[in-house]
Amino acid sequence: MSEKILNILKFLNEIEKLKSVTRHSWTSSGRQESVPEHSWRMAVFAMVLEKEFPEINMQRVMELSIVHDFGEIYDGDIPAFKPDPNKLEREEKAIKKLVQSLPAETQKKIIDLWKEYNECKTPESKLVKALDKLETLIQHNSVDIPTWAKIEKEFNLTYGKEFMNFHSFIKEFRKIVDKQTSEKIKNE
Repeated sequence: MSEKILNILKFLNEIEKLKSVTRHSWTSSGRQESVPEHSWRMAVFAMVLEKEFPEINMQRVMELSIVHDFGEIYDGDIPAFKPDPNKLEREEKAIKKLVQSLPAETQKKIIDLWKEYNECKTPESKLVKALDKLETLIQHNSVDIPTWAKIEKEFNLTYGKEFMNFHSFIKEFRKIVDKQTSEKIKNE
């Protein structure tokens, strides 16, 4: 039993490193957002939308939200406007390294969640993919434009739109976020 606990502690100590991985986005307090802060707000976002999606397994959505960026632990976050063709390969390798101290069943669960998110075929992964993009845009809209890269004024109005069409509520939510983005840019 104690070896199992030590291995879980090893994983928890390793995943703690993700707290120091920053994203391109900034917080309203003027510092760079961390990867776990983004994932946390995605989970909160999902929680408050639960009644809009009675057909979706929200526990699965929470798990996907938590795991979706685990692969950024060693190489960091890559801004969406700087696509990297090797991103998924590197992230999968990172996740396998990250979970290696966990029991095989738990390793498989985490890796499968990460793959499910990236394949974006299940209703839960489609919702999480949309929330991932929306949360990023909402975060950008929460801070001053000087924290944005120049490309983002145009990029943010198209970013992730292909993931919004699976549900009418998400499409409407995106329209409102886009309106806020446009107003923010206009009033700069």
